[in-house]
Amino acid sequence: MRDDRDDRDDPFDEFFEEIERMMNEMMGGNADFRVQQGGPSGTGADRGGHDAHLDVHETDEEVRVVADIPGVEKEDIDLRCDGETLTLRASGETREYEERVSLPTAVDEHSASATYNNGILEVTFDPAEETSTSIDI
Repeated sequence: MRDDRDDRDDPFDEFFEEIERMMNEMMGGNADFRVQQGGPSGTGADRGGHDAHLDVHETDEEVRVVADIPGVEKEDIDLRCDGETLTLRASGETREYEERVSLPTAVDEHSASATYNNGILEVTFDPAEETSTSIDI
């Protein structure tokens, strides 16, 4: 059986977007936990993109981001972090992902380690050390 269905016409897209909107609202509008999806228009459907399921976990020892991004090879994943935001770009033969995650706390981006196994990406960071300097008056 041949599947000619266009994934961008998935009838559940709006449903899941509404659930995500409500979850973000329930989090008190806290931008630290919001996932900004997709390209310039802000949707994961640009260029046939898919929304990655992301979870962010924070402890005193680490910040961990777990993403479900099936259908891509490890070599096709691009991760960038500026210490406050993690940007994920990945593309496979049939899927593309582009996600930006505001991290709940500042991290040391140089401490990042990542693994990718069976479609699950896990990225861990050490929290950034607070560096405050006393200013004499």
